[in-house]
Amino acid sequence: MQAVTSGIASKQHAAPLHSSRQPRPAAATAGRRQVRAQATARVANQDLLEVAQQAAQAGAKIVMDAVDKPRNIQFKGATDLVTDTDTASEAAILAVLQSAFPGHAVLGEEGGVSGDTNSEYLWCVDPLDGTTNFAHGYPSFSVSVAVLRHTTPVASCVIEFCGGPGVWQTRTYAAARNGGATCNGKPIQVSHTQDLGKSLLVTGFGYEHDECWATNIELFKHFTDVTQGVRRLGSAAVDMCHVASGMAEAFWEYRLKPWDMAAGVLVVEEAGGSVTTLDGRAFSVFDRSVLVSNGYLHEAILAKTEPATARLLDQGIDLSQWFVPQGYRVHSGAQLE
Repeated sequence: MQAVTSGIASKQHAAPLHSSRQPRPAAATAGRRQVRAQATARVANQDLLEVAQQAAQAGAKIVMDAVDKPRNIQFKGATDLVTDTDTASEAAILAVLQSAFPGHAVLGEEGGVSGDTNSEYLWCVDPLDGTTNFAHGYPSFSVSVAVLRHTTPVASCVIEFCGGPGVWQTRTYAAARNGGATCNGKPIQVSHTQDLGKSLLVTGFGYEHDECWATNIELFKHFTDVTQGVRRLGSAAVDMCHVASGMAEAFWEYRLKPWDMAAGVLVVEEAGGSVTTLDGRAFSVFDRSVLVSNGYLHEAILAKTEPATARLLDQGIDLSQWFVPQGYRVHSGAQLE
């Protein structure tokens, strides 16, 4: 597995104060519950969800303030963009997470690894998923925040930006392990479509036009012919939430990163959907392929993606796990919740 070294220097945190600490004035705590935990302490999923939502809202405020203003765009690759808004959103998100859980680890798209990788908890942060769409003022894009306990997502929030210039709105998707999934506070569930010919699918393509990209072009062609359509929106977190809410029946993609997938995967699972790799194995956010669906169509889609992925592996294409923070404890026993 590829390990990730720290992209942000870990901060030193003061020891927790004793119970003799004087309470803060009511105004200082009104409207926001402060949840703090040491690196090894088990935290209730609903408490984690509360902080995930606060963090995502902090990032979304930065994005909303910037969405119709001129952008300062830089390039991580030939077509892979990053803006000042990405970095400012991540800073706002991390401020919330570090305040609530100074002993937890964080894996951010822009800043890399920070915090204590000895923790059972790893926060996966995509401060602006769909930066290219954002840079062009084209929906969809999102802020995505999730927390893993070892390898298992246990709480997540995705804030989707929809509408368009001058009329932007947001949808807030949230999920806690064994607690269901919601959109703007209302329960959501996957569709009940069982006929592939009556389905709408979504996929995505990475920036590298390599063997996985070429394979997915062929999959795109195939599923365009046998379904009612395949969409390519440009934000994996949003794509998965659309599956969770029943707008589409499935989403697949190769070579996404943990911060692309962690939040959306949990929303799909808690909405009643299924999640595997593209060759049908049990899924981890550190895997390099993902298929989420309404469950009814999962096997029908795997019937095409599984042999396609097997051919990639036979060619020696590396689809092993990646972006596991160095020192972070990943073991199968932690899958159980």
